[in-house]
Amino acid sequence: MAEMKKGPLSAFTRSPNKAANVLPVQPARQRLVVGNWKMHGDLDLCLETVSVLADVVVPQVALVLCPPAPYLGEIRRLAQGTQLATSAQNVAELSGGERTGEWSARMLAEIGCSYAIVGHSERRRHHLECDQLTAAKAQACLDAGITPVVCIGESRLERDNQLTEHILSRQLRHLVQIPGWRDVVVAYEPVWAIGTGTAATPDEAQAAHAFIRACLAETDPVAAGDISVLYGGSVSEHNAAALFAMPDVDGALVGRASLSPQALSRIYKAAVRS
Repeated sequence: MAEMKKGPLSAFTRSPNKAANVLPVQPARQRLVVGNWKMHGDLDLCLETVSVLADVVVPQVALVLCPPAPYLGEIRRLAQGTQLATSAQNVAELSGGERTGEWSARMLAEIGCSYAIVGHSERRRHHLECDQLTAAKAQACLDAGITPVVCIGESRLERDNQLTEHILSRQLRHLVQIPGWRDVVVAYEPVWAIGTGTAATPDEAQAAHAFIRACLAETDPVAAGDISVLYGGSVSEHNAAALFAMPDVDGALVGRASLSPQALSRIYKAAVRS
């Protein structure tokens, strides 16, 4: 992985290497695989996915299905009595109000959602969502008893200009300002890898994940060791095992491959074996 240039906006003043040295040696982190369908799928895919995956899940690794909002209720109905969990792809930062077309974390909790994705690069790009809004959405989820999966990551241009650490530290700076940040899941999704078929190498993913933990450790070293950090960006059944073998990669946020229940099952099984 190319050396990353530190940006002037970083709120983390100590050396990441020094911070990393104080992390717990063997943290007990939750491992999980999240399948994000984005704006794909139908009722048939809901049925097929639950049918294929219901008997695959083991307690050691969470398997989370993230269909478009109209199918959340159907997935919950089909998955009743199984260990499959559900996640929303988005959530409002408010508990209610005049926000046509949005929904609150309380509503998601009421229908049985356990997770919600916030800050995905597609929300940032297409809906102009900023770091502050992402952090507010994360806290709204925590207040409702939902675990937010907070997405961060750099673009190709930012990586080529050695700005990866600058971007990640800026995004994390806002996250650690919310009271509940210790209970989030972080997903490192390099924008240049999402939907391109070109994933980060295991070493590139590990370097970014280690930097993320070092940044978090500037605020709380113990929490930094306990937070799950997922990798997302062209995860497939072919590269999952190598990614999961990295010490700071706790699972995956899977996009396109999650539309195949068989592929998602193989990715999940790779996480279980790792």
